Amino acid sequence: MSRKYFGTDGVRGRVGSFPITPTFAMQLGWAAGTVLASSGTKEVLVGKDTRISGYMLESAMQAGFTAAGINVALIGPMPTPAVAYLASTFRADAGVVISASHNPYYDNGIKFFSNAGIKLTDGQELEIEALLEQAIERGDMPCAEAKQIGKVRRINDAAGRYIEFCKGTFPKHLSLNGLKVVVDSANGAAYQIAHKVYAELGADVISINDNPDGFNINEECGATHLDSLQQAVVEHSADVGIALDGDADRVMFVDHQGEVVDGDEILFILAQAAHQTGTLEGGVVGTLMSNLGLELALKEMGIPFRRAKVGDRYVVEQLKETGWGLGGEGSGHILCLEETTTGDGIVASLQVLEAMMLSNKTLAELKSGMTKLPQVLINVRLKADNANEVMASNAVQAAVEQAEKTLGDEGRVLLRKSGTEPLIRVMVESTNFNLTQSQAEFIASAVEQAA
Repeated sequence: MSRKYFGTDGVRGRVGSFPITPTFAMQLGWAAGTVLASSGTKEVLVGKDTRISGYMLESAMQAGFTAAGINVALIGPMPTPAVAYLASTFRADAGVVISASHNPYYDNGIKFFSNAGIKLTDGQELEIEALLEQAIERGDMPCAEAKQIGKVRRINDAAGRYIEFCKGTFPKHLSLNGLKVVVDSANGAAYQIAHKVYAELGADVISINDNPDGFNINEECGATHLDSLQQAVVEHSADVGIALDGDADRVMFVDHQGEVVDGDEILFILAQAAHQTGTLEGGVVGTLMSNLGLELALKEMGIPFRRAKVGDRYVVEQLKETGWGLGGEGSGHILCLEETTTGDGIVASLQVLEAMMLSNKTLAELKSGMTKLPQVLINVRLKADNANEVMASNAVQAAVEQAEKTLGDEGRVLLRKSGTEPLIRVMVESTNFNLTQSQAEFIASAVEQAA
């Protein structure tokens, strides 16, 4: 059975349009509270990023949770992985994040973590959706008796607790003394946190894009827009630049030359470091989108590699299935399960900085052992929610088959719908850039015509 409202990363959409409305958020809070917190501490932890709509959705969800008899602990703007960590340490029944991650301010979303700090299973999401449908059909929802209605409290030391957790993942015998770091917080949830973590570990920190106004989250900054970070690293002659996205669950790097180091290269660096010290548990999990160059570089070191469906939740599933600890996506979702339960941009960045300090090498030197193959990704925006129909059309299937025949054994094609936006993503990868570009454009054109 497929999910109706939950995508690969919770519920997400345009603010003011269904389902990102106050009424839906309230009903979702009631349904999620009923499923996730009907026993135990009967409390959920709620965090958000810095977009203006967070106030509205936070208030609506409070109403839904408390109507279900669930208490609410508010922690304000906080990275997604911080909510996962704090939900566990505060013994909450669940953690809730109000965020649309790397999307613009006019989008928002709602995602959940279990009391173990991990994302919900498909089964849990379907159970929530079943109750949610009942509330939507009735146009209302049950409310607990007055004496059973939940309470709301605010936790004021959440940021400090999370900063100490992040620092605790970095070896005590090391420091970042002598390292100049530029940190881009994307005007998002980590704006008060990220720079403090690196500074308290000894780095000379230059912090940029750390002044949110409710509208500038991810705006030409952060992990999806690296130009300003590249410029700042070169201007300040920094050793490294670190870019987080709006909710700080993904990270991208810039080396001292101003060159981008993406999630696939980060995985290679971490796998290589762990392999050299004999601490790598098994192999590495990537996704269907992971660059073939990563797979080949790991193979050369004798490190097993598996591909999961796109989405960090599926990477986590594969890691748990294999018992491995390291995985991630090219977009910068890096899973270090020996340190934390979910993708954490700050924690992952500290693992990379550890590799730099232990090896006494620059980031550029560490990534040099991996050669990325040319990969072209074209996003085709849809006017209707018909991605599956478009991808299954005869014209699109014929275009894919023709491209695969043209590429032969030298490349691969991947066509998939986005789990967070009305897009079809066309990805082509091969040893020849011009061929890669032409075949990606060929398939994208077929998708556009079919759409």
